[in-house]
Amino acid sequence: MSLKRIRPRVFLPVETELWPNFLKTARRIHIPVMMVNGRISDKSVRRYKYLHSLLRDMIDTVKMFAMQSPIDADYIKRLGAPEELVTVTGNTKFDQTYTDVTPKEKKMLLKSMHLEGSDGILLAGSTHRGEEAYILKAFKGVREKHPKAALVIAPRELLRVTEIVHLVKNAGFTCARRTALQKGEMAEAADVVILDTIGELGKVYAIGDVVYVGGSLVAHGGHNILEPAAHGKAIVVGHNMFNFKDTHALFSKRSACITVYDDKELRDEIVRLFDDKEHRAKMEAETLAIVRENKGASLKSAKILRDMLTAYESLPENAYRIRSTEKITNFQTYFIDLVVHSREIHGVFLHLFMALLWMISLVYGGLVNLKLLGYRMGLFRTQDLGCFVISLGNVTVGGTGKTPTAQRLARDIRDMGYRVVILNRGYRAKWHGEVGIVSDGERLYMDAAEAGDEAYMLAKHLPNVPVLIGAERAKTGRYAIEHFGAEVAILDDGYQHWQLARDLDILLVDAVNVFGNGHMLPRGSSREPVSHINRADVCLLTKVDQAAEGACDYIKDTIERYNKNAYLVESVHQPRCFIPLAEWYQNIAGDGIDSKEMRGKRVVAVSAIGNPASFEQTLADLGAIIIESLRYPDHHDYAMSEMKDVFDQSERVGVDAIVVTEKDAVKIPADAVRESEKKNRVPIYVICVEVTFQKGADDIHRLLKNAFRTAWKKRGEIRIGNFEV
Repeated sequence: MSLKRIRPRVFLPVETELWPNFLKTARRIHIPVMMVNGRISDKSVRRYKYLHSLLRDMIDTVKMFAMQSPIDADYIKRLGAPEELVTVTGNTKFDQTYTDVTPKEKKMLLKSMHLEGSDGILLAGSTHRGEEAYILKAFKGVREKHPKAALVIAPRELLRVTEIVHLVKNAGFTCARRTALQKGEMAEAADVVILDTIGELGKVYAIGDVVYVGGSLVAHGGHNILEPAAHGKAIVVGHNMFNFKDTHALFSKRSACITVYDDKELRDEIVRLFDDKEHRAKMEAETLAIVRENKGASLKSAKILRDMLTAYESLPENAYRIRSTEKITNFQTYFIDLVVHSREIHGVFLHLFMALLWMISLVYGGLVNLKLLGYRMGLFRTQDLGCFVISLGNVTVGGTGKTPTAQRLARDIRDMGYRVVILNRGYRAKWHGEVGIVSDGERLYMDAAEAGDEAYMLAKHLPNVPVLIGAERAKTGRYAIEHFGAEVAILDDGYQHWQLARDLDILLVDAVNVFGNGHMLPRGSSREPVSHINRADVCLLTKVDQAAEGACDYIKDTIERYNKNAYLVESVHQPRCFIPLAEWYQNIAGDGIDSKEMRGKRVVAVSAIGNPASFEQTLADLGAIIIESLRYPDHHDYAMSEMKDVFDQSERVGVDAIVVTEKDAVKIPADAVRESEKKNRVPIYVICVEVTFQKGADDIHRLLKNAFRTAWKKRGEIRIGNFEV
């Protein structure tokens, strides 16, 4: 599962786990990174120095370095980490709980391995090839005075178990595998037990009297001695402990660990520890004392993490970044992420693929220009509907707010006294035909699945406004004139529907996602070149309250460059209220609860819309605490199993409510509403927003009035609505 899909609040690489691509993705999607229990070996320092720019990128991504020791802190600073971001917390492995082995558990371990009658146990942990032979020689020496002593070998690689069995038998000892003992396949005790299980060594260290930690008499660099130390054991290691130099130095300095240089020294020291119990007891006591004195690294790291997150998330640029999860990853979402959202491209194949898309986009752009030229020169026929036609659309794909804007315009025109209809193409509608009546203005004839979510939502919101769907708006428009007496037709998403003549072109420009990514489809998100805004009579900047600094000025400058005569209008999506989903089904225009009531509430945001970030920012602006955002592909139909998953996830994180958009509400199964009510699950609320015109609001209303008056005069009619001109 990708980092982008999970989107954790923070990423904590442990010890030396610095993954370049992982860190690059974390930085790109604004996930803070803190290294915990940091450890850098001599070998890593030498290797990283040759990575240059790659190392710099990795280091710059990490917000804080919590290192195990002063040596590790010095190494990470030598690699480029700023001194103010580096701190020493100690080793968190001092705080681990594998030491929690009760006397009863220890007795059961001994019994299960047939070792309860042994005269001391030599335990060799994490051994590598070559070390088992040394251990067996040492064990022979122990057996000279302690004939009932036992040996436990825990090899680092389980694939070597058969090899070790042969070594044990060739040395003249009987042998048993831990897995065979667990199955009851051996009834008698063996001289040597091979631990061929995974994840047990941390607890099994508890039964050893003398412990050898492997990987240290071969040039591997050793293994962590804190595990046996946490049990208070007498520890022997080889001289190759360069991967754990600080821990090894600490224990050696206080005579809590014996270092040997060859197999003879190993044999002599192990035999001495078995013979001299008083010396062994002193080592055990000192080992436990070191562990007690060094506990607390985890708490230190937790406090640093809390402070780092608080500082990071309080930065203005991070105030609206929400933890979000892409619930469905498929080719559609991957393609949108790659092309529309301009994801970074890696690999020869993807570069070639994007180059191909770019060439296709050039062809597509040329065809768009040719088609438009054909309409302008009269080569293609434009049909006149016979009523006032307003087209509403954009030059990019994605959520610019066409549907709520169409809703607002239709309501305003209806209130002026005109018979207005909305002509929608019925995107993703299951209904197929020439003219589909979603609503006649009095009742609904289709559900969301038949009509498509956008058309259905418009129909529910607009009493006395018929809503029709069909690919050919000329046919649906004529039907609306003949059967509903339509005087004004709004072409929802009709800026590119050149087959139909229009009296007014209103172009929507998303102030959050300004003109897409600058490329034509399929390389980018533009339906037409930006220069085609020259056809617009009105340029409506949507969601200006969420725009980045300078975005609106850039849009206005671009419009001024291509269309000096267009009216400029700004709008915001104003939250009206939150309505419980069950109530919303019954009365979409209900009052619900005031939007201010959501302040301070813990919520999960669920959406399947073109611009989920805008929805999430709206909730954040209202003061809601978004614990998580669950994102589905645009126009997604929710299955009941998915809604159960949403309920379960919401209950796990302990939220007060699930919040969805109206576009999502029409796609949620009715069973989800019943489950929410009957099983007392987390309530679902629908956020109801309405478009509010701000700067230029008077201009657009004046323009509409004058345009209507001029249109009726041209047609030789006196029809000016319920207002004075």
